[in-house]
Amino acid sequence: MAAFDLFTIGHSNISATRFIAMQRAAGVSAVADVRSTPFSRFCPWFSAKNLAPLLADAGIGYLSYGETLGGRPRDPSLYRDGVIDYQAVARQREFLTALDRLTDAAARRPVCIMCSEREPLDCHRCLLVARALAARGLAIGHILYDGTIEPHRVTEQRLLALEGGDLFATGQAERLAAAYFRRARAVGYRPKPAAKAARQKVATEKR
Repeated sequence: MAAFDLFTIGHSNISATRFIAMQRAAGVSAVADVRSTPFSRFCPWFSAKNLAPLLADAGIGYLSYGETLGGRPRDPSLYRDGVIDYQAVARQREFLTALDRLTDAAARRPVCIMCSEREPLDCHRCLLVARALAARGLAIGHILYDGTIEPHRVTEQRLLALEGGDLFATGQAERLAAAYFRRARAVGYRPKPAAKAARQKVATEKR
């Protein structure tokens, strides 16, 4: 197995027992939760209040990063045409500081970034967080639903194949950036009117 600096996983509807087994198989000793809302109605064992003690019983730590690395931030300026703007998020000081913390944590013990979506290319853990970490030179492995671990570079190859070419992107880096942008626009969080109004209220109260 290739050596990875960090792992990611989407909990989807995985059973608690299998989830723990998948973490152990990868050698993970801490799970970094990057869900903006760490709650699951359909799989309640993945709600933070249940997940943290569940992991602790298995000797695995629980790290909360939803406020800083989540895919549904409250700041309305981080949305573009009604969709979360990952590029804007990636420039935020809070996001960059959280990446530093996460990188430091991963240097001490094997860490797995967790969100809810099964497919990495449907989730900000890949399109935003893993992309930013890979740009820092870290080797990222995505733990897939069947338990296999896909290197991030292979995930990016799938992204390119999925999104197709761009007539205006002349090099590999440009093609990949364009593919990331299109995918993010397609699957990124789109707040409902009530949620959007709440975010605007929060922004106004901060002024």
